[in-house]
Formats: sequence, structure tokens, C-alpha cells
Amino acid sequence: MTIDRRTLIATAGAAAATPILFAKPTEASVPELPFSAMTPVSVAKVGLRARDADLLAGYYRDVLGLQELSRDGTVRTLGAAGRPLLEIEHDPAARPEDPRSAGLFHTAFLLPRRADLGRWIRYAIEQRLPVDGASDHLVSEAIYLTDPEGNGIEIYSDRPKDGWGWDGDQVRMSTEQLDINAIVAEVPAGDAGWQGAPAGTIVGHVHLRVGDPAAAEAWWRDQFGFDTVAHYGNQAVFLSSGGYHHHIGANSWQSRGAGKREEGLTGLTFVEMRSALAPAPSSHDDPWGTSIRTVPGQPGT
Repeated sequence: MTIDRRTLIATAGAAAATPILFAKPTEASVPELPFSAMTPVSVAKVGLRARDADLLAGYYRDVLGLQELSRDGTVRTLGAAGRPLLEIEHDPAARPEDPRSAGLFHTAFLLPRRADLGRWIRYAIEQRLPVDGASDHLVSEAIYLTDPEGNGIEIYSDRPKDGWGWDGDQVRMSTEQLDINAIVAEVPAGDAGWQGAPAGTIVGHVHLRVGDPAAAEAWWRDQFGFDTVAHYGNQAVFLSSGGYHHHIGANSWQSRGAGKREEGLTGLTFVEMRSALAPAPSSHDDPWGTSIRTVPGQPGT
């Protein structure tokens, strides 16, 4: 079966999968993190504001296999194998954001192996999970979803970085049909199947809606020293640290000319970056008012 980004794996209603129980792995069993986390600067976690944090946390548990790590007042923290990846703040008074405003395009959860994506695809088919589409980006293979409060999600695996194509300092990325059969074939016969987000799962990149990609490009270059690795015309830019295909994407496909985000909206509240170059934690707002936090940390931590 080959599907493109506009094709659904299934068209059933909202997922109602049984929550998965997780055992925290021993240190020896934790695989090396994907290359996205081995660069000088990488994405640590993402924050969302939700009108119904329990509903949203349940979705990320049941559909993506994240585990709830903690609750602190109104905040639920979810992650994989003990690694925090997502904070959801409960605010029933929050106003739904306008998808034409600046904000989150998607949070991209990177699985450590192609076989892990194959396991998730099998699970999605078995559970009849609705998805928005799927793409082969040459450097990666991805499935796209939308959570119950309208936040975009990508679940993906990277192709080996030695096989990525570069034209000088520009990485070759595209949006091609995804070969589902080839990915599922990576799962060994007799495999136990999807058991939740495996150890080594990280937020590989974050894609933002912005009012002006050129302004976003300049901000991320100036604040984090990011390299520009790809442009899609003047409507999207992709940036990274240490030769990754992208840690940050910024597009104006729906949001050209958008100003600063209003206070009290659902959706993105912060992006936290881990930086080997940072002497201390800090926080800065991007040109659209999104809080970009920085925490010190060595690659792979």
C-alpha cells in the first residue's frame, strides 16, 4: 500500500486505544539517541495549553504511546522512557487559536528506528486511527496527525544521515509518496508489535507557523547560530544545528503577515532547546511572542 499526504490510513472516529503500561528501561537498555539529539543544539520539549488537558494527555498516551511522567498543579508532563517531551497546561478558559495566526504547525516526534515507525503504522491500522497523511521527505519518512485541540503532529523516522543528499550547504528534501509496505516490512516476523513510544524517542524538530519566514530565519540564526539548510521559495525555511536536516521549520503557508500571538490561547506555549553552548537557562520570545527556552546540556543528554 502506498499513500500520499492526503490519503488516510483509516477514516474511523477518534481513537480509543487501551492505555499502555511502561516499564522504565535500565540504563544499559537505552539506545543511543537519534542524530537530531547529538548536535550542539537540539529540541528538548514542547509546551501546549489545552482547554481539556486530560483529554489531550490521553490522546498522546493512546495514539503516540507517550507515558504520563508527572502532574504538577495544572501541568501534565509526558515523555518516553522517562524523558520529558511534552508539557500540557490545563486552562479551560483558554480561547481556541486561529490556525491563520502564528503558532505551532506541528511537533515532530522522532522514533529511533524505521522498524519502530513500522510498528506504529501496524498499530494505527489495527486501531483504525485517523491520520492527515504521509510523506517521504528523502531524509525521513513521516505520518501526520492532528490532536483533539487542533495541534499538528508528525511521527517519523530518519533515513541514515550518510545517505542524505546535499547541494553545498542545502539538504535535499521533498514531499513524495510514502511506501507503507516497505516500512512495515522492517518489523521482524513474530515481533511483539507497538508497545508505546520506545526508549530513544525524542522531539526531533518543531515546525512553526510564522508571519515572515525571513524574519524567523534571521532570529534563529542570531539567537542559536542555526544554519539555514533549505528554503521552499519564500514561504518556508528550515534550520538546524550540527548538520541535521532541520530542528526548526518556519512557514507562512497559512499565516503570512501574522503578528504576535494573543495571550490566553490554546496551542503552543513554549519550545525548549537543549544547548551545549548555553552557560545557564534562559528564555527569549521569538518575533511572534512564542517563548523559546534554552537549557544547558551536552549532545545526547
